[in-house]
Amino acid sequence: MGFSLRPYRHPDFTKKQFMDAPDAVFVPTDRDFVAPENYHATAIFPEYFKIGGQWKLAPESRMDCVVVREPDGSLSVKEFRNLKKGDAVCVGRTEDASEGIYVHTTAFYDPKAGGEAFAFRQGRSRETAFSVDYDELYGLLEHEKHHGSIVWVLGPAVAFDSDSRKAFGQLIANGYCHALLAGNALATHDLEAGYKHTALGQDIYTQTSQYNGHYNHIDTINRVRRYGSIPAFLQAEGIHDGIIYQCVQNHVPFVLCGSIRDDGPLPEVYADVYAGQNAMRDCIRKATTVITMATTLHSIATGNMTPSFRVLPDGTIREVYFYCVDVAEFAVNKLADRGSLAAKGIVTNAQDFVVNVCKGLGLSIDENGAKSE
Repeated sequence: MGFSLRPYRHPDFTKKQFMDAPDAVFVPTDRDFVAPENYHATAIFPEYFKIGGQWKLAPESRMDCVVVREPDGSLSVKEFRNLKKGDAVCVGRTEDASEGIYVHTTAFYDPKAGGEAFAFRQGRSRETAFSVDYDELYGLLEHEKHHGSIVWVLGPAVAFDSDSRKAFGQLIANGYCHALLAGNALATHDLEAGYKHTALGQDIYTQTSQYNGHYNHIDTINRVRRYGSIPAFLQAEGIHDGIIYQCVQNHVPFVLCGSIRDDGPLPEVYADVYAGQNAMRDCIRKATTVITMATTLHSIATGNMTPSFRVLPDGTIREVYFYCVDVAEFAVNKLADRGSLAAKGIVTNAQDFVVNVCKGLGLSIDENGAKSE
């Protein structure tokens, strides 16, 4: 499964449009949390700003934020809620260098790729052939295991099935997950599966509903809260399998963000939406591959904070890969509608996807979650 990153194509700043461009303009904010008029809003692409006659890359980005020139001359990308009075914010609504701002949308574009002007099935739908996507993904994950940071974003459906739950546990145990983002439901039903062998009261293998099974998930939450934390619950109840267990066992950080509809919630769930967003972004800042599955809102939230590039410690720039997996075409196409144009959609059942990926990487699915490469 050979894999190589697409090269980053730097802008040619010797071109006239860059040489003749003025310096970017930065205007201080006059109050906290409010950007100046005509502020420049960021996208997912690399963005350059001309300062003192030199083009500087903002080292990270995310959608719908502003660029601040720090006192030391460096550039930072900030959410509006993090602006402070006096911050020097870039202004200008053009992106072609004419105002000292250049958005580099073709950084990873291969001009040799080409394509027909008219062709059938160019969208991502249930009729799309995904064999090549799986093969590329296997190669990418092998590369990222050793050279990147893989962040998964999961909905609870992954924990509803015995095989997909075991398969994802194997991905974690074997180094193919470096951070997990989810909500209260994913963790609750995964822990319920370990505690009661059910998810929402249904056996995770036979799908048979248990008597009074609708109590099982809240019994699980209540039990975890009695112990005070998820790790304490796992240890006290002797649970040695599942998604969250493997995260704890392998020291993989997980961020659980709350919802208005949550039961409980579990002790580790962020109740403050902005604290949760900050914790998610801390993981995304390191991500080089992001895979979201069966969770439309978490997928869009993650897509909005994920840039298309990453500046590595040695100064090189590489692409960030983003996949969205869902059984609904609406979900995988919604990301593109919301501006996450680099997202690749795979329309399939999330449980089948996880099992296929696990097997495609040469991992077996066993009960104890032992490493099995």
